[in-house]
Amino acid sequence: MRRLMYEAQRALASPVRNPRMATVIGRLLGAAFLICFGTGLYSHFLQEPLDWMRFATRPEFLYQVTQGTHIITGIACFPLLLAKLYIVFPNLFAYPPVRGFVHFLERASIALFVGASLVQITIGLLNTYQWYPWPFPFRQVHFALGWVLIGLLVIHIAVKLPVITRYWNKSPSSDDEHLSDAVSGDRGSDAEAEAVRLWGTTRPNGVTGRVLDYIDATPRAASRVSRRGFLTTVGVATTAVVGLTAGQTFTPLNAVNLFAPRKKGVGQQGVPVNRTSAQAKVADAAMAPAWSLTLAVSGTERSFTRDELLALPQTSVQLPIACVEGWSQMASWRGVRLRDLADLMNADPDTSFRLISLEERGSFSKTQMGREYVRDPLTLVALELNGETLDLEHGYPARMIAPGRPGVLQTKWLSRIEAI
Repeated sequence: MRRLMYEAQRALASPVRNPRMATVIGRLLGAAFLICFGTGLYSHFLQEPLDWMRFATRPEFLYQVTQGTHIITGIACFPLLLAKLYIVFPNLFAYPPVRGFVHFLERASIALFVGASLVQITIGLLNTYQWYPWPFPFRQVHFALGWVLIGLLVIHIAVKLPVITRYWNKSPSSDDEHLSDAVSGDRGSDAEAEAVRLWGTTRPNGVTGRVLDYIDATPRAASRVSRRGFLTTVGVATTAVVGLTAGQTFTPLNAVNLFAPRKKGVGQQGVPVNRTSAQAKVADAAMAPAWSLTLAVSGTERSFTRDELLALPQTSVQLPIACVEGWSQMASWRGVRLRDLADLMNADPDTSFRLISLEERGSFSKTQMGREYVRDPLTLVALELNGETLDLEHGYPARMIAPGRPGVLQTKWLSRIEAI
């Protein structure tokens, strides 16, 4: 069995399957995971804030950048993770498969890390298309998996720290050449001894049977993979998957946005739509002549018809709609400042509000808005979009728009605003 495993490893040997290359790709993948985790936490707590949390409202495109970055780095994880798996693939043929309890824990944690990573980035990608072919709630599972992945990443880094430290800034060297000779059998006992010292392996007829953690074989004539070619392929693949989707967030790349689910300028009034009035089942209530917006503060309520809202001082702002799926669109909004409405109701400056939609069901039919947004001069009860009466699909007769907020919190089809 040992000989079979050795021969499998030798057959898989490649100039790119070495500790240095694993470290190079690993640190890129680790950085992508950390960026995804940080931006994902920010998005999560914007949607489900703890009582003490307050958020920045400037720059007004802050969430557009953070969530766009979240999606872009998540997409970049696909080629990076596949590249890392390609490099370490020979480890599947290690013999013996488990050398002890600690080694078992190491291999189990890596297997769990790879599996959880593939699930996490896959469901994240499918979420951008709003396709959910699974029985579990996406947001809760995606959030929990993020913590699991970061914990497993820390464990993986701790286990591999000696190798990472040694090869962080080190080019392929004579150490790798010694191992290549030992694997190919070209330099005899000296090369074997050096390989054992470095990697804990030797040829099958030797006395040592520990497996290779990584293999860096001398390129054979039939080998078609070079380090430079491999890195170029990974770089091109990563650039392609990012460049062909990032246009949904970043305007300069809009022309090459071929695969993202949303495209700038496409939709009613030049703005994409996520949740439609048909999905929300609000068309009849939203178009009813009797519609009014009710404000409730400290036990006092006042209702405003759309005409009454239009009669109040109007403010125009430029703000983006930035959705959790990663797309965003800058637009011109016009309506009544929320702080003006709060002042009409003599609301305390520290008051936060609950926003209630005509939509009776849905995760965001009711949302909360902290006082930092309530008092911001850019926060509007919007009545117009891009110089036209707000379209039904964008929240007619009135919707909320505020700086730095996820699109799911920019409540459409407003019915009631109450102090909390």
